[in-house]
Amino acid sequence: MTVAAPIDHPAFFGDQHGYYERVREDGPGPRLVRNPHGLEYWLVTRHADAKAVLLDARFSKEPRRAARALSEAGYPDQGPGSFFLPLVNSDPPDHTRLRALVSGAFTPRRVAELGPRVEEITHQLLDEMDRLHVPGTESAPVDLMAALAFPLPVLVISELIGVPHRSRAALIGWATRMLTVSGAAGGGPGERTRRLGLWFGSLVGARRPGVRVERAPEEQPDLLSALIAAHHQEDRLSDEELVSLLVLLLVAGHETTTGMLGNAVDALLRHPDQLAGLRAEPELLPGAVEELLRYETSLARTTLRVAREDVEVAGAVIPAGAIVSVSLAAANRDPDVCPEPGRLDITRERAPHLSFGHGIHFCLGAPLARLQVRTALGALLTRYPDLALADPGQPQHWRPVGDMRGLLTLPVRLTEAPGAAA
Repeated sequence: MTVAAPIDHPAFFGDQHGYYERVREDGPGPRLVRNPHGLEYWLVTRHADAKAVLLDARFSKEPRRAARALSEAGYPDQGPGSFFLPLVNSDPPDHTRLRALVSGAFTPRRVAELGPRVEEITHQLLDEMDRLHVPGTESAPVDLMAALAFPLPVLVISELIGVPHRSRAALIGWATRMLTVSGAAGGGPGERTRRLGLWFGSLVGARRPGVRVERAPEEQPDLLSALIAAHHQEDRLSDEELVSLLVLLLVAGHETTTGMLGNAVDALLRHPDQLAGLRAEPELLPGAVEELLRYETSLARTTLRVAREDVEVAGAVIPAGAIVSVSLAAANRDPDVCPEPGRLDITRERAPHLSFGHGIHFCLGAPLARLQVRTALGALLTRYPDLALADPGQPQHWRPVGDMRGLLTLPVRLTEAPGAAA
């Protein structure tokens, strides 16, 4: 069965949750949908089905299999490199080997060690925001995406990887352009991946053994050093895998966390009762972050999987070779696991959201993403008691990217006009 309205149609981005709800109510099991390019694939929207598919090894993420399936479906060529992002697009044993190489950078201990630095970076960015208005006067609107949500994750990932300080400003600008309309129009995903790969290739070349590293002796070894060391061990990491891992860490760590932070702030500002509750009880922040992740996840759908064989999911037979995607946004609002799923409630007993995926591809960077969102929200609420949307009547401007859910801009006011509260 094909859903009448194509997915990712321009109207879809303004009513994503309504679309997924209509698909879910159309009947149990996955549904066959069609995007504006004419590509048909199976969309999984229910929470139980999503977990089952994400755990099922019969659905492959091997890049050549996905590229072949898309080619056979007549989908426009995405260019070289579109699918080779290891960890995201690989199956065991390659996925197991690659995940082991980077998992040490995301242990609870390592993330906790990054906490003070994340807080420092956050306040540095907010200091820059403060310079945009005169104390005691109504502030001009500030785009919170450009001022905080875009640069924070890039700076944190740069810190983790070991990007030299002199290169970070350029990387912020480059990565930010990828998340804007103009950046999205500047070549397909394969071309953007290729360009970023060239940039990281030059960075790797500058960090080969024997090349002086810009790092204080007391600092911990960064992830890039560890990956280069693994590269020089036989059969551990190829040149292509090394660069692609770095590309993935930046793209995944930046894009998803930027979206999470923007979505969380926007949701709170559009629900004044929830914002007031969080201000009154700041100890609710960790649970509030989980509810905000459930309510408006930045990863709306998983990357594509391909059925290795005929697979039955909730009564629907997905044929061998068919393309499948799981809607995490829809699964998070499944009423079977979350009562009143369209209502934001920061005191809700934690609903089992899938915003970081499930199974062997569960997001390695989830602890770091949570840390950044908690830190940024806490700092914003403490520093700006009058923080508000610049124009509450204006609709959100979502990025026109179907698998991601993130704002292009988030204009806010940091202070009220004198006497405005009277």
